[in-house]
Amino acid sequence: MKSRYRRLSTGLGAALLAVGAVTLPVQDAYADVEVSTHSIKGADGKDYTVTNHLVTSALEKSRSDGKRKEWLLVWAGDENIADTAVPKVRDLPGSLTGGIGDVADSLPGPDFLAVIDATPGSPGYGEVVNTITVGPLVENEPHHMQYVWHKGDTIYAGALFGAATYAFDVTALPSVKLKGISLPSQTLGGSVPDAYWVLKDGTAYATYMGGPVAPGPYRYDDGSVHIGNGFAGSPGEVVRFDENAKVLSQSPAATPGGDNEKLCANLPRLGQPTCANPHGIQAREDLNTLVTADYVEPRNIILDPVKAPSPYLRRPTVRTWDISDRNHPKLKAVSYLPDGPRADPNDPLHQESRAVMETTVTNLPGHKGAFAQTMQGGAVFYTPDITAAEPQWRQVFDDGTAAPGFDAANDRNGGSSNGGWIQTSPDDRFLYRAIQGRQPGTFGADDPGTTGGVYVLDISKLVAAGTDYRCSIDTKQEAEHGGAEADCPTLAGATPINPGQPGAGPHWGAYDNFVLDDDGYYRETQQPRRLAVSNYFVARSGLDGDHKVNLVHLGPDGKVSLDEDFRDEVTGEVGVNFNRKTWPHGQFGNAKPHSELFVVADEDLKG
Repeated sequence: MKSRYRRLSTGLGAALLAVGAVTLPVQDAYADVEVSTHSIKGADGKDYTVTNHLVTSALEKSRSDGKRKEWLLVWAGDENIADTAVPKVRDLPGSLTGGIGDVADSLPGPDFLAVIDATPGSPGYGEVVNTITVGPLVENEPHHMQYVWHKGDTIYAGALFGAATYAFDVTALPSVKLKGISLPSQTLGGSVPDAYWVLKDGTAYATYMGGPVAPGPYRYDDGSVHIGNGFAGSPGEVVRFDENAKVLSQSPAATPGGDNEKLCANLPRLGQPTCANPHGIQAREDLNTLVTADYVEPRNIILDPVKAPSPYLRRPTVRTWDISDRNHPKLKAVSYLPDGPRADPNDPLHQESRAVMETTVTNLPGHKGAFAQTMQGGAVFYTPDITAAEPQWRQVFDDGTAAPGFDAANDRNGGSSNGGWIQTSPDDRFLYRAIQGRQPGTFGADDPGTTGGVYVLDISKLVAAGTDYRCSIDTKQEAEHGGAEADCPTLAGATPINPGQPGAGPHWGAYDNFVLDDDGYYRETQQPRRLAVSNYFVARSGLDGDHKVNLVHLGPDGKVSLDEDFRDEVTGEVGVNFNRKTWPHGQFGNAKPHSELFVVADEDLKG
């Protein structure tokens, strides 16, 4: 490993560290930037780096109150001309058509991890104190990290387009080091890394949603052979990493006999059709069970800017795995989510079961249930026992019920709500949900779309009912107003993000699992008081968002409200805006914040 340290009087030198970047002098806002680069050798023998761009004045401001700090880490990509479908290139901020002064903004720049002061009451609340650029890879399309961070954990961060996984060391925040990187050559059985679940031993499982890097047969670590249709195709896999992103195993998500041909399309077509494109992933180690959610054959979202040619490329399936042997997850069951009362056979894309983006497990001993949600389908499903040989899933909530909580003008049609993040609270009392909202024109020229936001469900009665639960969304009335059974989830709170702007809500989120104790140190809590959400999906899919990160207050009763003190240091507006001309690492223009985590430096956190 190599490190180098130097101090810059302007941010220009920091900007020049980025590979292949063209930049202009930066404004005085980041005139005091301390730069340090940490380098490791990749499996290909090349140097891979992270470069910290620590704004010393911002850090001094944050620490001027003498209190220990909590940080929000945001994994973000550089916005440039490659993010935009050809017909819309002229609309890209800083495109080549936008004038000579904006040419640099349209060229590929470095992707980065932003470190933001997220300490309530801090003098620097909401300010970016560091940007950690990654190199030499550009166009990573930074996507997800793990769902929650605990002391000692590596942060795993995925490069959707680059098929790479970065392992970050965050023990000495606000500075970050690189522990390791997994390149596509280490995961030939899959591509398009999506999400990560960190185990108690510090290793992690990851979903690689896309197919083997090369089309054709691939032999996995369990000895099975499955035929794939290539990078970003099908079938995907589950990868286990050590703390430094070294691959420990690759496990196929495909079943030996394939999946339902009618419901699972592939392009190019496979001899054995499969819906095996795992996206969301969560585990219950005490139950030796892993759950993954199949979303889409990803090349139709990330590599082709036109509408996917078949609704059946979006998946209706959830997979459960036996992880008794941690290094060799074994696929147990493939469950097809049922359609609900508003399903239209003439519109299969928006049936309740379609596009299972995420799943989330319960947490407490004695609870064995899990939830799944659909992005195009706009519904929430539940199974009481993920250890069952064939888990049975039922719809227990529809996004349409929550929609008026964001805007009274919203209709109650949950279809194409574009919900992304879903997460149970640590105490299994609440379910948190981020909704982008329906884009105008989705259901016809007269469709105004719907405003999105964050909603919270009280799931306590449902979870307590165990396998005897009764809740089931069977009628359109229940889809629009909530389940009739007494144990159905109830809406505890909802708050809009970007009110009055349809389809502009958040895609992803994280809960704050830390509180400051009386002794001045942080500890973990089972009752989160805040959520963080980001308003960006994947630009080339047409769901770009406004690139803001917001914080949301979370009350003990599940009520939610926007944190209006968390403001952008440049504009003064609520929410940290990643659309800005200048960053600590240089004048690279707009960035795309996809995922976030609350993290505390080791020395400030009680174990």
